[in-house]
Amino acid sequence: MSWRIIVITGRAKLDLQLGYMVVRSEEITKVALNEISMVLIESTAVSITTSLLAELAKRKVKVIFCDEKRNPCSELVNYYGSHDTSNKVRKQIAWKQSTKEAVWTEIVTEKIRKQKETLEYWGKEEAQLLSSYLNEITWNDGTNREGHAAKVYFNALFGLDFTRTADIPVNAALNYGYSIILSAFTREVVANGYITQLGLFHDNMFNQFNLASDLMEPFRPLVDQKVARMQITELEQGEKMQIVDILNQEVVIDGKTQYVNNAIKIYCKSVFEALNEDDCALIRFYRNEL
Repeated sequence: MSWRIIVITGRAKLDLQLGYMVVRSEEITKVALNEISMVLIESTAVSITTSLLAELAKRKVKVIFCDEKRNPCSELVNYYGSHDTSNKVRKQIAWKQSTKEAVWTEIVTEKIRKQKETLEYWGKEEAQLLSSYLNEITWNDGTNREGHAAKVYFNALFGLDFTRTADIPVNAALNYGYSIILSAFTREVVANGYITQLGLFHDNMFNQFNLASDLMEPFRPLVDQKVARMQITELEQGEKMQIVDILNQEVVIDGKTQYVNNAIKIYCKSVFEALNEDDCALIRFYRNEL
């Protein structure tokens, strides 16, 4: 099972050699491709061969590219992630609206539950308000408890003057973490043979990753917890590496301890099974020890 997250931070050349990714910089490093789950290329001073890109795509390794400010700006997405992609896409198009709404209700409920648990860990009394929101969630979150919970949650966690639109290091860190998590979900959507544009709830015509945006919601609090612990005053290389390491954090899912990277795979597969079988009981959510 792939598990390594490779981060390229400086000038280097990446190429393919006998099943290894070769990183040529001041030193030469070889990494077995079957151990890699994600490659994050932070520097724009990196060259990479098309043969390596093709092999990484074939092995369903997520490759993320950063801009000159070292912020994720694009990623490698396969045309076909599964041998039966055409069949999977037909199933995706045929998912019943009622089933999608039922699954979305479960996802939103779990997200708010995770936010509540985060506030409880930090001793915030607003956790009680989120508990009441959990009891008020309606079908497909018709009363937008998710939106109300988010406002209460972020103000409780980061201060009453905090807004998600402010140009501050905390928001930069949150956005960086969310983009890493989103990329991991995009990889799983494609690897399972589905297309990322067709979501359950998200349907923005300009969003290439509507389905991944839906599925990732319960995992956002993992980023929030990390950023809150770090007490960020600036987002530099060291802080980014701590955030990327979220994917190596351990959680419990389906009765077993897994890295977040693997938990995402298990969770996504269970959601797809729930959608195809019209049974929300098949969804497997994670739990973590805060």
